[in-house]
Amino acid sequence: MLLLRGAIGTVGLLQGVFYLASRSGATPGTWLGGLLGLAAGAALLIGALTPIAGIVGSLGAIGIGFSLLTAPTPNLFDQKLTAILVAIIAAAIVFLGPGAFSLDARLFGRREIIIPPRSNPDRTA
Repeated sequence: MLLLRGAIGTVGLLQGVFYLASRSGATPGTWLGGLLGLAAGAALLIGALTPIAGIVGSLGAIGIGFSLLTAPTPNLFDQKLTAILVAIIAAAIVFLGPGAFSLDARLFGRREIIIPPRSNPDRTA
């Protein structure tokens, strides 16, 4: 989980920096995309608000990859396959959770699922 969060968090941070440093003009959409990319990338790197950050990162990658959002000049998601793979990894992070080495695990504790033993009514003790 740490490696997945690190990879997608770094990609989100870089894409956010590319948006903010874009030479195509400082529009409100460019600033919003850059700030969302930075926030989602940083949150994934430290493991805070992991489900929300993963959803934002996944939707951002799909939006840029399929030209729904304007892309910055150096674009990490210039191919649709790249955007799809980033979205799949971000969705996996959303479904799996932040992992043991995260801020969420420190704040809220690790989740432990206890499966009770199966009772057998035919067996007498």
